[in-house]
Amino acid sequence: MSADPTNQSVILIVDDTPTNLEMLFDFLGLAGFKVLIAEDGESAIERAEYAPPDLILLDVLMPEMDGFETCRRLKANELTKDIPVIFMTALSETTDKVKGLNLGAVDYITKPLQHEEVLARVQLQLRLRNLMKTLQEQNQRLEKEIQQRHLSEQKIREQAALLDITTDAILVQDLDNQILFWNKGAEQVYGWTAEEAIGKHALKLLYREALCDIENPSQLLAECGSWQGELRHVTKQGKEIVVATRWTLVCDEQGVPTSILTVNTDVTEKKQLEAQFLRAQRMESLGTLASGIAHDLNNALTPIMMTVQLLETKLHDEQSQEWLSIMETNVRRGADLVRQVLLFSRGLEGRRSTLKVEKLISEIEQIVKQTFSRAIEIHTDLPAQNLWTIRGEATQLHQVLMNLCVNARDAMSEGGILKISAANLWVDESYARINLDAKVGPYVVITVTDTGSGISREIIDKIFEPFFTTKDLGKGTGLGLSTAIGIIKSHGGFVNVDSQVGKGTEFKVYLPVTQSRETDGIQTDHHELLAGHGELILLVDDEESIREVSKTLLEANGYKVLVASDGIEALALYTEHKEEIRAVLIDMMMPSMDGPTTIRVLQKMNPQVKIIGVSGLVSNHKMIELVGSCVKTFLPKPYTSNELLKNLQTVLSTH
Repeated sequence: MSADPTNQSVILIVDDTPTNLEMLFDFLGLAGFKVLIAEDGESAIERAEYAPPDLILLDVLMPEMDGFETCRRLKANELTKDIPVIFMTALSETTDKVKGLNLGAVDYITKPLQHEEVLARVQLQLRLRNLMKTLQEQNQRLEKEIQQRHLSEQKIREQAALLDITTDAILVQDLDNQILFWNKGAEQVYGWTAEEAIGKHALKLLYREALCDIENPSQLLAECGSWQGELRHVTKQGKEIVVATRWTLVCDEQGVPTSILTVNTDVTEKKQLEAQFLRAQRMESLGTLASGIAHDLNNALTPIMMTVQLLETKLHDEQSQEWLSIMETNVRRGADLVRQVLLFSRGLEGRRSTLKVEKLISEIEQIVKQTFSRAIEIHTDLPAQNLWTIRGEATQLHQVLMNLCVNARDAMSEGGILKISAANLWVDESYARINLDAKVGPYVVITVTDTGSGISREIIDKIFEPFFTTKDLGKGTGLGLSTAIGIIKSHGGFVNVDSQVGKGTEFKVYLPVTQSRETDGIQTDHHELLAGHGELILLVDDEESIREVSKTLLEANGYKVLVASDGIEALALYTEHKEEIRAVLIDMMMPSMDGPTTIRVLQKMNPQVKIIGVSGLVSNHKMIELVGSCVKTFLPKPYTSNELLKNLQTVLSTH
């Protein structure tokens, strides 16, 4: 075999830019290659079919047919599918590179092109191609020459040694699954040296007992002679990895199977990113659905809440009061469920302050020690050095940690160990690259670990979805973890979970060490309710039931009320009664013209206009961001009669 990959090597360059073609043509020609050119994808495919080159340099961004489509068609064609393709591109996004590699490309060269890099990568791929051709030729010769099994195995090892330059794990095992050959790539992927691996049983070395679904690889290969797929292996350090594997049954010259050649590629990082991306897409869709449902429920609960309170003033008998109390309690329960859905979908913000994680964990530890079964041991582990402080809403973070502890308790029905620990962590670029929600910077990591029943691989990606639960009917709503993930995301953090069935589960909550703005808002004075004195209020809401009940309530308390069903109608009424209207009560989400747009127009008409904003979705903090300080106070749906009257009095009393 010639050591020079340029000998008789033909390179096809595909680029729609003449200057690029000319530069590469001259450079590669001087380097000793025979060079062909094509200015678009169609002509490149035709040339490759007519006279297949040894390698194709393919530009990604081209008109009519881009490089990705050209590569896909080349790989789908029997005549051209084995030709190595190297992409040339100015794109640097990981997703673009993954897309190209998934289509069958062997490498990427980033523009602007460096001659030395182009030559090195071309020579490497040609050398690999020549090696593969050489291996194929040697295999053909060996089929004629090998008469003894020992000689066959020795020749396979010699061939495989040529592939030590690759990062793929290449191993050969006999029909009894004893490892005969173990290349350098296998050492890098799995951690065992060749001396440690050769002679070992492949299934016992590479698989955990629970992961090994393949009992007899040679029997699997007996029918077709080859197999490929994805498997879960373990490394020397006990880490679980995912490999894309290709198996080939090797036979002697009489056609009798002698060994199995395996090539494994570590695709763990790729699978993790794919899983995170799909989970993020699914959670985003669920969040959109959840927030839409929450909006409609809040609009439905608001008139019920106020109607109950109106009836309480009119029905004074004991039984009516009892029934109305039951109704009000259940409306509040419904509103609380909606709030949890909103925490999942939007991450509602509370009042943020500087928090010490040690104190949070200490408070949680005290609660669980007093309330959990004595069969569960509670351990805490905090570092000797001080943990970084975070900014957050203490009640919400208490809710997150308590939910994780309660789930851990439920997973240890027979008792076990619950451990809560924390540590400072600097997330670097490599870690952020494999976690979609992570950013480079300092985090405090809170870990909750149990020794319970664990979570199966089939459902672990679903545990953060709202209403998903493995608990018996009546023992859980399925909102706990979805609420927790919403709270953590609203704090700029993220969660990782690792679990083994029968051994336990570990949740890691990552909270960034960053400043968070305090939630803005006007505090309502807690004074006694005073009736109105005929002040005219403009009430704007697209829900007729809310308009009617709110109008009845306000009029019963001494106010005059004008009602509008959308922003356009509200502006018309305000224009007509501008001098008389004392305050505007306006919903944020309406058809035709929404609340923020209506508010901006009202402010232009009267900079001193007094406005109460109302919404079943937008938080106080987000409200101020949307419409500025002209909104004097904010009323979240569903609101009570008292909350409406107090907010109205607060606004009317401000100057």
